[in-house]
Amino acid sequence: MTDSALDKTFDPAPIEAKWYAHWEENGLFRPERPDAQPFTIVNPPPNVTGSLHIGHALDNTLQDVVIRYERLRGKDALWVVGTDHAGIATQMVVERQMEARQDKRTNYTREEFIDKVWEWKHESGGTITRQLRRLGCSMDWSREQFTMDPHFTKAVVKVFVDLYNEGLIYRDKRLVNWDPRLKTAISDLEVETRETQGGFWHFRYPLADGVRTAEGADHIVVATTRPETMLADMAVAVHPEDPRYKDVIGKDILQPITGRRFKVVGDEHADPELGSGAVKITPGHDFNDFDVGKRAGIRPADMLNMFDAEANVVQTADGLIPERFLGLHRFRKDGVDGARELVIAEMKPDFLVPYVDKEGNEHEAEPRTIQTPFGDRGGVVIEPWLTDQWYVDAETLAKPAIEAVRSGAIEIVPKTWEKTFFNWMENIQPWCVSRQLWWGHQVPVWYGTKNEVLNSPDFNFVMGGPGFVFSQGHYIAAYGKDDARQKFASYYGVAPDQIVFADEVSDPAELFSSKEKPVIRQEPDVLDTWFSSALWPFATLGWPEEQNPPPSGEVAARSADGGGAARRDLTAGPDPSTTRFAGGPPPPVGEDRASLLSRHYPNDLLISGFDILFFWDARMAMQGIHFMKDAPWRRLYLHGLVRAADGQKMSKSKGNVVDPLGLIDKYGADALRFFMAAMESQGRDVKMDEKRVEGYRNFATKLWNAARFCQSNGIGASTSVAAPEATLAVNKWIIGEVVETLAELDKAMADLRFDAAAHAIYHFVWDQFCDWYIELVKGNFDEETKLVAGWVLDQILVMLHPFMPFVTEELWSKMGERPGYPLITAKWPEPNASVDAVAKAEVEWLIALIGNLRGAKAELGIAPGARLTAYLADPSEATRAIVERNGAAIDRLARLDAIRFEAPPGGAMLQVGAGDAMLAIPLEGVIDIAAEKARLEKALAAAQKEAKSLEGRLSNPKFVEKAKPEAVEKARADHAHHAAEAERLAAALARLG
Repeated sequence: MTDSALDKTFDPAPIEAKWYAHWEENGLFRPERPDAQPFTIVNPPPNVTGSLHIGHALDNTLQDVVIRYERLRGKDALWVVGTDHAGIATQMVVERQMEARQDKRTNYTREEFIDKVWEWKHESGGTITRQLRRLGCSMDWSREQFTMDPHFTKAVVKVFVDLYNEGLIYRDKRLVNWDPRLKTAISDLEVETRETQGGFWHFRYPLADGVRTAEGADHIVVATTRPETMLADMAVAVHPEDPRYKDVIGKDILQPITGRRFKVVGDEHADPELGSGAVKITPGHDFNDFDVGKRAGIRPADMLNMFDAEANVVQTADGLIPERFLGLHRFRKDGVDGARELVIAEMKPDFLVPYVDKEGNEHEAEPRTIQTPFGDRGGVVIEPWLTDQWYVDAETLAKPAIEAVRSGAIEIVPKTWEKTFFNWMENIQPWCVSRQLWWGHQVPVWYGTKNEVLNSPDFNFVMGGPGFVFSQGHYIAAYGKDDARQKFASYYGVAPDQIVFADEVSDPAELFSSKEKPVIRQEPDVLDTWFSSALWPFATLGWPEEQNPPPSGEVAARSADGGGAARRDLTAGPDPSTTRFAGGPPPPVGEDRASLLSRHYPNDLLISGFDILFFWDARMAMQGIHFMKDAPWRRLYLHGLVRAADGQKMSKSKGNVVDPLGLIDKYGADALRFFMAAMESQGRDVKMDEKRVEGYRNFATKLWNAARFCQSNGIGASTSVAAPEATLAVNKWIIGEVVETLAELDKAMADLRFDAAAHAIYHFVWDQFCDWYIELVKGNFDEETKLVAGWVLDQILVMLHPFMPFVTEELWSKMGERPGYPLITAKWPEPNASVDAVAKAEVEWLIALIGNLRGAKAELGIAPGARLTAYLADPSEATRAIVERNGAAIDRLARLDAIRFEAPPGGAMLQVGAGDAMLAIPLEGVIDIAAEKARLEKALAAAQKEAKSLEGRLSNPKFVEKAKPEAVEKARADHAHHAAEAERLAAALARLG
């Protein structure tokens, strides 16, 4: 592909661009291997709106390390790639673009708006996939998936309808996290808790009918951080064993503003030690209160709702909220007092209990730092809101997934996460899967009615649009419009062609022109994106059909109408022709079109951050086991988060976010990838350290220079997978080091110890090969050494390739002619050799002598090139033989004129160990011994003093408990440094005798 001469300087940017294009264009990410053992992973699909962040860099690096490793081992390695349609995020992006043009979504029909989203997706939705390529991710882009692709949508619809028919999906009235800005329910993952400064108000609620507490009070004091919600209060709760209130449980109490009468209830939710021991209960606007209300016998249908979708006050069902509150926002807004301010003002004269501070001053409320939920995208305070939503019976689906982990059918790595998994799954709550958006998989449920029963009490569910009012009581889940038409025709006893779809009628008046034509309308809500992504391990492989899915690229290529062709089939029926585009690229040569699902499900491994264990991983386990009757993957690896250098969580508000693309521009993708792998230690977060990224760039440069040195000395590519025959000890030794490194690397990869795997190859490349082997053979490149050096370099490139694919592929191509045999599809090492213990001992003896002598010279201030003489009395036979065989290397590298096998002369001696030998080197005339001793003693005393001071600080519990974590960590690091320095200096003094 290029000429063979290596450039003098390693420059990663052009190498990365060249090789990624070559790999992808030649289909090398999934070469044809129909008879090979399959290996499958799927990427956590990033949002189609997303950009690569440092968490993506960690997650995808680890996956790429695994997939490249398995591909090199000869497996049919499939890395499924795709993006999530990201309902909220994508709709927000498109709406913001419209706002910039003084336009808005409601100016369009739902279909017209969705067409605009498809246009955006086609033009701007590929940012993160381009960025994943820059990281070097070897994904099967020929089968790129998208959760809104027609074939994927078909799977989503089937799952919903099947679960509905099995009674595992149902509609219910419950509290949800409601975002008043986006006007939709959101998941817990989309809620971020922030500390806000607020108040804790105390109010008197009068007891009714002259009832008094045990202490004689005619009221109960309740406290709240959300005074506005008292307009929908339905109870006051006290602990059932609290002696102050036992006698008033079951009695009536009054809400001062609304005059609403409700009960004092006994519930353990009320803490007698907290405040007055009494809490107001607003079941329609607080998750804890919702549970208390249910325990008190209040049906969800009867719970009061005092807010509309934008968090403005509306009248409750009992009509008791005074008119002056109606229409107010919950908080002060645009300079106008909201419901909170008006509630406090009206309670203040007679019912507010002031807070008295330590100085005796009265305040309206006790200042509090409040953990407040915010929508991560809407940016406003989340309102617990009582609405009708669609729920999955997660408790039932969770049981087989729990058993899969208990039985070992799913292995969680690290195992410590099992406890967290079981705790959450065994206490799982119903899963709200509906969202009030337009972009997404529209819930495949249709509501029906006939004109003559429009006034029935059942017909109270407003579906949107003038005159469109449909029954909440009668609905049918269907696989598509044809299925819905058939089911409603059967239900109403009419011919299918009599069924009218509301969205196909331009004039609402036509809907009710005939009593003989039932009108049905689809549920406007869409499904939570976690619902569709839960099907990722099998829907991406073509399920529910045994037919391989088309790649997402077909959608873009055939979306001349702005995506309308794709959009129109979002709830299509079982007929494949209605959910797929014809044509598209053919499958890889030799691949059976019906084999993808059966061949690659279950997947072998899932790698994900621990933060989506419940939102994605657990739900994939539930859906996969339910529909495929087998766990979606055999192993689940959970990695930590990437944190800032000081251990803090990265956030834009803190200004400590790191851009991985900036690091790639600066140091290259290989350096960033190696950093991620080397720092990924099971169960721990990764601390960002740009200096280490730079260090791994230096590592790549060192390998580059070593390859250039080899190339300049006539060393080229090996022609053998097995190790060459070797007679020289140094060559036998380096072959054995390859064998040991390979075993260490394979074990680390089997255990998913990415840090151990990276350390093994790093240590071998930098220390054994670059530092010692090349130095030991320098100047002695006979034919055997050339063969061995070329073979070892090849093994390095193969073993390092999963971590640093670009530099290794470039070196592989330049070290010899290998037409049609790129490194990405090379053969994983099979040395067919063993460790030669004698050769290993000999070379390690030399390394110890040279290394220890160099270190001792540095400690004593002796010039590195100074030539010395060593004495060794009574050497062992093995040591004598090593010295005699390696005289030239000892002279060249240890700078020893001789090693004399006799007792040393008197005077100060430098003691240097190597194997079982302790060599003595006279220092008379080499250094000023007295001055050197004085220098070392002074430095030793200083190091010991610093170490002792830090030890005292660290042994002080107050410092360890109260100091900032980063200060404690720095003190520990400084103590370790000074202690090690003291130990080194003491050893240097000991050498002087």
